[in-house]
Amino acid sequence: MNLIDLLPGLHPDAGPGPEVRSLAYNSRLVQPGAIFFAIKGENSDGHHFVPQAIGRGAVAVVSERPAPEAIGVPWVRVPKVRRALSDAARAFYGHPERALRLAGITGTNGKTTTAYLIESIMRAAGLGVGLFGTIEYHVAGKTLPAPNTTPESLDLISYLADLRSAGSSTAVMEASSHALAQERIWGIPFAVAIFTNLTRDHLDYHHTMEEYFRAKQRLFEGLGTPPPELSVINIDDPWGRRLIESTSSRSVAFGFSPEAAVHPRRFSSDGNGLKAMLVTPGGQFEVVSPLSGRPNLMNILGAVAAAQGLGVNAEKIREGIASLRSVPGRFERVEAEQPFLVIVDYAHTDDALRNVLTTARELTRGRLIVVFGCGGDRDRSKRALMGEAAGSLADLVVLTSDNPRSEDPLMIMNDALVGLQRTGTAYVLEVDRAAAIQRALERARAGDGVVIAGKGHETYQVMKDRTIPFDDRRVARRVLEGLGYASRSARDAQGVTE
Repeated sequence: MNLIDLLPGLHPDAGPGPEVRSLAYNSRLVQPGAIFFAIKGENSDGHHFVPQAIGRGAVAVVSERPAPEAIGVPWVRVPKVRRALSDAARAFYGHPERALRLAGITGTNGKTTTAYLIESIMRAAGLGVGLFGTIEYHVAGKTLPAPNTTPESLDLISYLADLRSAGSSTAVMEASSHALAQERIWGIPFAVAIFTNLTRDHLDYHHTMEEYFRAKQRLFEGLGTPPPELSVINIDDPWGRRLIESTSSRSVAFGFSPEAAVHPRRFSSDGNGLKAMLVTPGGQFEVVSPLSGRPNLMNILGAVAAAQGLGVNAEKIREGIASLRSVPGRFERVEAEQPFLVIVDYAHTDDALRNVLTTARELTRGRLIVVFGCGGDRDRSKRALMGEAAGSLADLVVLTSDNPRSEDPLMIMNDALVGLQRTGTAYVLEVDRAAAIQRALERARAGDGVVIAGKGHETYQVMKDRTIPFDDRRVARRVLEGLGYASRSARDAQGVTE
């Protein structure tokens, strides 16, 4: 393909331009014959790497800025470089988005679990499906690391091309507010868009809740495309009620409210999962899930509404929900035959922390202990709210570090402590996260529950000057084994007594 085929907005006098063999927005990935898209990101500016890109063989540069002198290759100035990247990528890969039915999920909490539920339902229905989200990407039988919740458009479209080649018919993706604001999914049409909820988060980026909502709303308006065929919206959330009033596409409401088209007529939940009789536009049917608690039932309601919109029948929906045993780092149990509950969860907002602690409380006969911290270089205003949420629902709080990034972890803890102290709940301060987990588990007794919140599936901890391997689940399991629980159960199984 040539340059003008990929960027048809070029002036005709420019001629067809050079032959293009690939596209890149990272100078380190430029190969001979590539177009380099210079994007100014949050942490780096692609324009600083234009010489490196040209040195690696880039045949053209696309930018929102005027061309510098003596650049040596065609410089294409565009109004929006991310839009140009998506337009070029879709043309380069032959528009794979047209061959797939796409479901996009946005909201503060519940996106990941809802995405996994929809993927499981699609598989139960016998459909090839891809997944893109916070934890990982699933593409044509491969599991790939997820550098971003929502991929950059070039990567996403490349993956969609792989799905098309593998014969897949559907894909489900989490659409983060950053991706929507930055137009990373420009030109991607969605069959279904799902809204989970909106609570305080990412205000370091969006500044206000109104701006945060507007970013989420873009998924339901279409970014360079018509609106989604179907909008699936949580009307228990006030922002969801506002969204459903403004959406122009066909919509289905879900929630616990009887007003919702998809809602539970009855449900129960315990340590083994949940069971619910659902009212839906396709009729009433019962679902059974290994996932526990009201938040997971809400995720199931959204997934059911979306799956029906994608044409899946009740039997396959039930089968898909039942077959999803767990989601990595989402209310994930750590088992070493200990006589108390240990849960690892990604909760990193006050609302998510309240939800996970409320669910854990329902499964706990004794005390509830929570280990949590707050991320550095992120919305500082939510830290006291998280401290208050932890203190209002737990019997003991172990306040620690999360991903401090460039901030002093003790100062971050102090911000959270302000809210925690309002509750009067007993607390322990321990900046070392591994030691904090140790201190929490040492205090747990039979019938208690321990929730380790904030990092979930993450396998690293980001410090000011380095990133270290760190997995809450592994640390917790190692501590439990060090306390003798796993070996004790082995001795009991062999009839060995002390």
